[in-house]
Amino acid sequence: MKIQGVNHLTLAVGDLSRSLIFYQNILKAELVHRGRTDAYLEWGPVWICLLERGEAKKTDKVSAGIDHAAFSVLEADFDQAVEILIANEVKIIRGPIERGGGRCVNFLDPDGIQLELNTGSLAERMNNWI
Repeated sequence: MKIQGVNHLTLAVGDLSRSLIFYQNILKAELVHRGRTDAYLEWGPVWICLLERGEAKKTDKVSAGIDHAAFSVLEADFDQAVEILIANEVKIIRGPIERGGGRCVNFLDPDGIQLELNTGSLAERMNNWI
């Protein structure tokens, strides 16, 4: 499986407005799109999605933190990567599907951390969402 790099990070946040102030003003990430409960920012070569989940207690199942980490793969390598996941009985939780201008598959690591392989780019996703 040939990984090309980090595709994007989706962060579950308690308050979208508060998080945008931090990412834009302090970290200097550039806002590309803001929805009702999500925002997409470019931060150097990585794009970040902030996904508002509401304020959560540490004991809540859905809380602030990383929702999933996505890694870029070439379109030519995508099907083989999915076959490797299936052959190794990796738990696939979404996909493979076409989403936001690329193909993706979401799966869990042994600790239940959600990972994604994605062939798309931020520009392709914004063309499909705006």
